[in-house]
Amino acid sequence: MSERLRRPETEEETPLEALEAARERYAEAEREIETHGGDAVEHAARAYRNATELLENYVDRATGTGRDNFKAYVQLEGQFAALVENLPDDLRGREAFEQSLEAIDKRRLSESDFERAHDELEPAARYSDLLEEREAARGAVDEARTAAAKRLREIDDEIDDRERLLELATADLDAPVERLREPIESYNEAIREAFADYRLEASARDIFSLLDRSRWYPFVDYDQPPSDLCEYVETSPDGEHTIPELLEYADQSRSKLAHYVADADRLKRRVATQQTYLDGIDAEPLTIAWPPGPAGELRRRTREYRPFVERVGDSETVSLLRDVRRLTYDDEYDRLQTAAQAVAQLSPTERDRLTDGDIDDELEALRAERAALEDALEVDDPV
Repeated sequence: MSERLRRPETEEETPLEALEAARERYAEAEREIETHGGDAVEHAARAYRNATELLENYVDRATGTGRDNFKAYVQLEGQFAALVENLPDDLRGREAFEQSLEAIDKRRLSESDFERAHDELEPAARYSDLLEEREAARGAVDEARTAAAKRLREIDDEIDDRERLLELATADLDAPVERLREPIESYNEAIREAFADYRLEASARDIFSLLDRSRWYPFVDYDQPPSDLCEYVETSPDGEHTIPELLEYADQSRSKLAHYVADADRLKRRVATQQTYLDGIDAEPLTIAWPPGPAGELRRRTREYRPFVERVGDSETVSLLRDVRRLTYDDEYDRLQTAAQAVAQLSPTERDRLTDGDIDDELEALRAERAALEDALEVDDPV
């Protein structure tokens, strides 16, 4: 592929600049083709490719002194002569094809004759180069559009980030966030203790039933057990054992297991290979992260948690969950929640950027870049 018309690109180019440069490259390629005759360039390029293909196909067969070599030479000369004769008289670069034919118009050919024939075609090569450059430019436009669209998605994320920082900048960093933290920490501690006790008391089948129910509650984000393990727990009498018991049995020999479980082989196959998953079943999907989310989200979360907490914990744990839910109806919740988010999320560097006004400047620049990219991508390109 010819690089003679390629415009240099720098690493500092923005996606918008790269798209504009790619479009200019394509427009320049089109102008070059029109300057050299438009459709005539297509015809000349096609003739050049056909002639080059003929020479390449016969270079090994038509050189030498053997009978087969001579036969191949006759075929080459006939086909090449027909190609030249059928070219329009006004074809761009027609003389190059005639000179190339003269280079092989002899009774015996050597590789140097083929090299000369190729050299004679060189003036016509520029027409093929022009078309190749146009296709390369078209590909560059396509790649630049893809990069611009990707940058547009990145800008949306960056704008969201700056807007979040500006929102946090309005927070009262001295607000008494412990009014939220203490009830949440008390609940989290209680549910962790309750679930630890529940694992020691409830059968694996009961716990798997709990996990299965969580599929219908988006905020209760338990990983579902592998199907083969689930089938084993649900159908085997061994599913009546607790998860810690099954894990303990999985480390024992089959001869010992025969005294404790119904099917030692199945237990080894199903439980021993899933110890990491079983160890990971804990209270975390029922805890509340700090800082908490907006009031509406926390309200929905606590509502979904409640049937699970009632099943796992005692009345005191349920009461602590209600205390957390009541926080969302406090008139001060939004202010305290925003302050908690700010304290947790704003780094010292981000606070300095907010103080210096850098975030506002960045947001303005990002919005301008987004608008420019959106306008640029609305253009219909030849891709």
